[in-house]
Amino acid sequence: MTKRVAILGSTGSIGRQALDVIRAHPDRLRVVGLAAGRNWELLAEQAAEFAPEIVSVWFTVDADRVRVRLRDRVKVHAGEAGLHAVATWPAADIVLVAVTGTVALVPTVEAIQLGKDVALANKETLVAAGELVTELASGMGVQLLPVDSEHSAIWQCIAHRRTEVTGIVLTASGGPFRRLSREKMREVTPEAALAHPTWRMGPKITVDSATLMNKGLEVIEARWLFDLDYDRIEVVVHPQSIIHGMARLRDGTVLACLSTTDMRLPIQYALSYPQRWEAEPTPVDFHKLEKLTFEVPDRKCFPSLDLAYQAGRIGGTMPCVLNAANEVAVAAFLRGSLVFTDIPQVVAATMERHTSKTRPSLEDILEAERWAREAAQAAIERVGQ
Repeated sequence: MTKRVAILGSTGSIGRQALDVIRAHPDRLRVVGLAAGRNWELLAEQAAEFAPEIVSVWFTVDADRVRVRLRDRVKVHAGEAGLHAVATWPAADIVLVAVTGTVALVPTVEAIQLGKDVALANKETLVAAGELVTELASGMGVQLLPVDSEHSAIWQCIAHRRTEVTGIVLTASGGPFRRLSREKMREVTPEAALAHPTWRMGPKITVDSATLMNKGLEVIEARWLFDLDYDRIEVVVHPQSIIHGMARLRDGTVLACLSTTDMRLPIQYALSYPQRWEAEPTPVDFHKLEKLTFEVPDRKCFPSLDLAYQAGRIGGTMPCVLNAANEVAVAAFLRGSLVFTDIPQVVAATMERHTSKTRPSLEDILEAERWAREAAQAAIERVGQ
């Protein structure tokens, strides 16, 4: 049976690699919808190759360009409405959510409400609204399929073993600054932060990896994906990025999932589940692998990890505030308005001003995000004074 796929974020790193997977399995996967941001030319190229039924691009003027390029052979939409249209396209069986930010939250909720499975490469959805989204998915009988390499690894380790699992371990590469002192970190430039030693990702997630906020967000995601208390979710630094996740079992056994750093593997598994299809990745060569090392995260130099645990334990709207404040702070750092080490300070200051609302509605979450962005911007201005 052919699975019909809609991709939100088709021109980004995950979206492009997902299309590689679909190219490799044309008899099993078919593209029915593509949504992009500003890269309308690449979107048009993708649409010409994969012949979806609907596409969307962020700006209306770019949507007009796509219509001309495709000669009106495809339905073309724009903006948030276009993102929603692709996410809810009737022909789609599964929606791959690969856009960054909470802009994906409402389209994801709408896809779930229509009974569509969701392959989730967007961290913010479960960070901001994990309780709401997982309860909705459970009620609709919808599968939330993790695409992050760490969560995919954990998912594969604990499959059919949920009652045996006592805890999980998420691995972090440590980013480019794990050996720097806090004093040296104040001198970190955006260019240095974007030079990740292992993965090739978008700028925001690359900076999050450098601060370890990315791992903190993954901890919150894991809490909802695997229904585990925070005390049962560990983080270790593993610079080689060969082991992506581990599961502790009640008899003391630890199961680990190993692979090369190729995002096409977790993408394909999410799209093929419950089957496992053939692929041609670069295999792990144990003859060339010199060592696998593990370190305790330096929480003093990387306070973002503890901020994420704190927000997760408080719950309610606090994780949404953490995420929104971090987005604003990272954007300020990338444009040169904030020092690298001030990113977690802005997040902490914003969290301190927020009173979390328990069991928030979607409207509560969106309002908390709006408030957090304004509060974080005010915190940045205070830091700059």
